[in-house]
Amino acid sequence: MAGTEYRDDRPAFAGTGGRIPAAFQDLPTPCYILDERALRRNGEILGKLAQETGCRILLAQKAFSNYDLYPVLQPYLAGTEASGLYEARLGAEEMPDREVHAFCAAYRAEDMEELLKYADHIVFNSPSQLAAFGPMTKAAGKSVGLRINPEHSTQEGHAIYDPCAPGSRMGTTREQWDLALEKDPALAELLDGLHFHTLCEQDSDALEETLEAVDEKFGDLLPGMKWLNMGGGHHITRPGYDLERLKKVIRHAREKWGVMVYLEPGEACALNAGYLLTTVLDTVKNQDTQIAILDASAACHMPDVIEMPYLPPVLGAEAADHADSRTWRLAGPTCLAGDVIGDYRFPEEVIAGERLLFGDMAIYTTCKNNTFNGMPLPAIWVYREDGTCEELVHFGYEDFKARLGRNNVSS
Repeated sequence: MAGTEYRDDRPAFAGTGGRIPAAFQDLPTPCYILDERALRRNGEILGKLAQETGCRILLAQKAFSNYDLYPVLQPYLAGTEASGLYEARLGAEEMPDREVHAFCAAYRAEDMEELLKYADHIVFNSPSQLAAFGPMTKAAGKSVGLRINPEHSTQEGHAIYDPCAPGSRMGTTREQWDLALEKDPALAELLDGLHFHTLCEQDSDALEETLEAVDEKFGDLLPGMKWLNMGGGHHITRPGYDLERLKKVIRHAREKWGVMVYLEPGEACALNAGYLLTTVLDTVKNQDTQIAILDASAACHMPDVIEMPYLPPVLGAEAADHADSRTWRLAGPTCLAGDVIGDYRFPEEVIAGERLLFGDMAIYTTCKNNTFNGMPLPAIWVYREDGTCEELVHFGYEDFKARLGRNNVSS
């Protein structure tokens, strides 16, 4: 559809042989299927990068938090990155003996004591949050960081994900830092490291360009730091990603400032490592538009399709840039008129009862889905390396009801 980005389906369906695997044939739909082999392949790429450059790589749980699969990734990672208390606890519990890093745009005072039980590194978004919670974090023996804003955008078309956009709330600009230091010079003594996160699904040339801006704005502070966290948004495991440039950038930072370098990718850990299996419930035609209504919803089960927006790959189909007799609009069953996944060109007519397989569904799906309209949450399965499927969790009516009423309160 107009205004959407289409993600190449070739890497998304690697290993399927171009058809829905036999192991998926009897699975109930809709369901997510996490690919153990693909996750390990991503982990191996990240682990090799860490080994060759001396950097440390963290799993950003905001993109992938299916902890049953953490053991697959754990051998290749230094730990996890959390966006708040619950993710920090999850990382500490489910990836033990690894580091837990936390960043939040603003922490709640009542959460800090518990957060300090789980997180090893805590990054603050502003000088005021650093002043409020930095001393207690330091006293607890934790590493203290500040998120900086280099005020240099490298993104095109993803304003919602651009922390360097004008008026952004994310990170501290150099002007803000200098003003804070004038009022409280002791703030500088709290810091162990700096953190920036400015990328979204980008290659290493964008990171190299960003690091130049960081050097220009904050380079004088870095020699006094123990670490530099370059955030996420690095598409490291995407085919064609410039790994050699990334290695050069990491080594440059380590050599110039003497810092440990952290990367915290989310997508790179689980890119092209999952599917959403769905069934066509009905087909309708409105004027010249052929529409297939699925038992999977864009709004509920793949919300980034609407929020990003992007067009997810479908096995055996291609993005349709114009309508013809083979073009079908795939849509969900909810009452939302905009519950539309997108337009695809199929080699044959789409019929009710047919199964379709969406690719690249391990990231920003299970951790962002919802039960709007009373839609059931899809079960989560794992596609094991031996070719078998195993159900990890099944959801039902009680999972929908428990979110809404006092009779189903859990701790």
